[in-house]
Amino acid sequence: MNSEASTPVVHTRLDGSVLVVTIDNPPVNALGVAVRSGLLQAVELAHNSPDIQAVLLVGKGKAFIAGADIREFGKPPMPPSLPQVLELMETGSKLVVAAIHGPALGGGLEVALAAHYRLALPAAKLGLPEVNLGLLPGAGGTQRAPRVMGVKAATELMLSGKHISAAEALESGLVDRVAEGSDPEQAGLAYVNELLAAKAPIRRTRDIAIADKAAALAELDALQAATAKKARGLFSPLKIIECVRHAVELPLEEGLPRERAAFLECLESPQRTGLIHAFFAEREVVKIPEAKAAGPRALNTLAVIGGGTMGAGITVAALDAGLPVIMIERDAESIARGRANVEKVYDGLIAKGRLTAEGKAAIMARYTGSTRYDDIAAVDLVIEAVFEDIDVKKAVFKELDRVCKPGAVLATNTSYLDINAIADSISRPQDVIGLHFFSPANIMKLLEIVVPAKVSPDVVATAFDLARKLKKVPVRAGVCDGFIGNRILAVYKQAADYIMEDGASPYEIDEAVRGFGYPMGPFQVTDLAGGDIGWATRKRKAATRDPNARYVEVADRVCERGWFGQKTGRGFYLYPQGARVGQPDPEVLAIVDAERARKGITPRTFTPEEIMRRYMAAMINEGANVLNEGIALRPLDIDVTFLYGYGFPRHRGGPMKYADMVGLETILNDITTFAQEDPLFWKPSPLLVKLVQEGKNFDSLNTLA
Repeated sequence: MNSEASTPVVHTRLDGSVLVVTIDNPPVNALGVAVRSGLLQAVELAHNSPDIQAVLLVGKGKAFIAGADIREFGKPPMPPSLPQVLELMETGSKLVVAAIHGPALGGGLEVALAAHYRLALPAAKLGLPEVNLGLLPGAGGTQRAPRVMGVKAATELMLSGKHISAAEALESGLVDRVAEGSDPEQAGLAYVNELLAAKAPIRRTRDIAIADKAAALAELDALQAATAKKARGLFSPLKIIECVRHAVELPLEEGLPRERAAFLECLESPQRTGLIHAFFAEREVVKIPEAKAAGPRALNTLAVIGGGTMGAGITVAALDAGLPVIMIERDAESIARGRANVEKVYDGLIAKGRLTAEGKAAIMARYTGSTRYDDIAAVDLVIEAVFEDIDVKKAVFKELDRVCKPGAVLATNTSYLDINAIADSISRPQDVIGLHFFSPANIMKLLEIVVPAKVSPDVVATAFDLARKLKKVPVRAGVCDGFIGNRILAVYKQAADYIMEDGASPYEIDEAVRGFGYPMGPFQVTDLAGGDIGWATRKRKAATRDPNARYVEVADRVCERGWFGQKTGRGFYLYPQGARVGQPDPEVLAIVDAERARKGITPRTFTPEEIMRRYMAAMINEGANVLNEGIALRPLDIDVTFLYGYGFPRHRGGPMKYADMVGLETILNDITTFAQEDPLFWKPSPLLVKLVQEGKNFDSLNTLA
């Protein structure tokens, strides 16, 4: 017997006494209203038909169910709700089995948890990642997962937002069996028929008892303490723990409505707005005008010039992506050091048990070291990662111009330098692009793709294709000193320096910034990166600095003493015996006091809120200038840059989204107030003024023409 569900996204057919229910909602079988309706009808059909003994749930295509339908985000909910569907599925009289292949995420895993048995195929990926959107599982996930896989494992799965493999799911008890093969229907039917033959009972998740409740609650107490420290103001992680407590202490019938209430609280939280914006911005940022004009060039082989920290990190990222890499250095000693820098990363993974020696050998087989530029004549793309000096970089590009094949993409990894000048120094400026990796390049997700004036559109498209291969988050930027991120950083770091000179200690400023949600404050970041780097930049720009502009010399005084941060054991902080976490340094406070006295500044106190008003106003105002000049295409490009490269708290959406949430008029009023003290620094961006006058926000500029 064959029967079709009333909606085309859920199909049913009878195989013997098993109703096979197939979710067919491309591309990932998201749980939109049509899928929920189709599932409800299929379950009702099974319950009302005496010929049906069991239900098999499978997904068509590459996924089981990869979660909620993002097209429904922000819209009024439409019945049936997922909890309603799962209640009927779990409490019904017919055996329900979920056969999981590919992603079973969020609501998709909640569907599987409401089934009576779970089978996974080897390629399955399971997770409850709602925390990444400021939410918690709202269809029974916080109540059923702890019963199935244990309280600690389930809570950690939800707090991390990570996916686990089929093997990990089997070990944790999240699935009952892993079957070989790639056909979920075939494997699922074999498993269902085996269960029916064995007269397996209907095993409802709600009936599973949590064995040692006292131990489970102790585990939750420990998780709560650890989460409170690192949540940095996030709302949903502690709500997840609260809901799991209900799962331990209450029957499922009482825990579910409490979970739903907490879910709705998260849904109405302003953090949800920021996290949803971040989610969509990451997907929009790859949409660039050049992609409409051209596709990417072939990209199968890669060369990296320079084997220092950055060159080695880029090499590791490319090797991890499966690309063969030739590294060029100036002599045998340097190339040996470069190879050692690459191997050090993989040796670290071996030490942590995340890679085998054989795995490292297979990766390193794609690596070639050389001191001869002629060895890279045939590569598709070259990334120059040498010292941050334009003459040194021009010398490298002269060699690349000589040896590289026509059509090879020639990229420079620079943080500040003029890529137009580098491109114009060779005969093929159309092939030159900037690829600003962030350190460590094999770990940091952000890649600023800097587009010089004469570059061909297909080169830009190739750079975005490389970012995809390297699993980076790319942002298109124009050419200026510092591009998007470092240009804005320079301005809000100035604001922090002014606050310090006017009365707040560097430690108070860092604490305020961490309280806002950043992992580190600006002075901690300076110590981590190395104070000498910023010092060199300040000295490079000294000749062009406006003599009327305020200049704070505290950082220079610190560097003059040879205190460059963690690598020298002290900077703004003290790092005794190589400690990673710094301690406040009374001598730095003495330097600050001396600079204030020298300039006749009477220090005043700042609350954390006053510090952040200035810090954020400077960041947002310069972001508006970057937009106004076309250095960034859209506000969301700035948001993504700061979310992935500068530690901006994700739940605040990025600096431009944060400005929208606070209100642009409020930001402009702050800048106007601060301008009474320093009109040269606090000069309102023309774009910010224009948007306020027109009653618009930054989000109105997020659509490309």
